[in-house]
Amino acid sequence: MKYVYIALIVVFAGIVLLFKVQNLTMVTVSLFAASVTLPISVLVLSIYAMGMLTGGMVFALLRTLIRRASAPDR
Repeated sequence: MKYVYIALIVVFAGIVLLFKVQNLTMVTVSLFAASVTLPISVLVLSIYAMGMLTGGMVFALLRTLIRRASAPDR
């Protein structure tokens, strides 16, 4: 089973590397007065990472709120 996990990690890393190589077109992202120019692959991967981070925070917040709501009063 260990070799299956290693193979999956290698395949996933290869797909990510292929995505990065094929998407080297530069894009400019602007927010208010700031702007940054970077490859589209970096933009997509950073947006994905930020989505995982914020999604994890929302999940943790909801779990905490549900635990507090279902806890017996002291």
